[in-house]
Amino acid sequence: MDKINSIDMGALLSQLRATAAAVQGDVGATAGVAGANNQTTMEFSSLLKKSVDAVNENQKASRALGTALDSGDTNVSLEQVMIASQKASVSFQAMLQVRNKMVSAYQEIMSMQV
Repeated sequence: MDKINSIDMGALLSQLRATAAAVQGDVGATAGVAGANNQTTMEFSSLLKKSVDAVNENQKASRALGTALDSGDTNVSLEQVMIASQKASVSFQAMLQVRNKMVSAYQEIMSMQV
């Protein structure tokens, strides 16, 4: 059997949709897709913390899969490692773009005259 078929495509698609909704700022869709809770509003700080934690978990999972592949674990395929690595990279880049926008908005607000 092909190792690519062992990857749960539905879960991967759900995670990608949740990440896309978070990047677009659609808090209600993020909560609905991720299944976190049924609230349609969240505090900004808790949403930001959850996003950073999710990026961290993606990076940890990618690192763990890479280490398992390097150590010769036969249950881990190269495809799984590459997908986890790309998922971690995309989520980090999205978080970086959000941070850049926040810094830009902060600088703009600070330069305003009262």
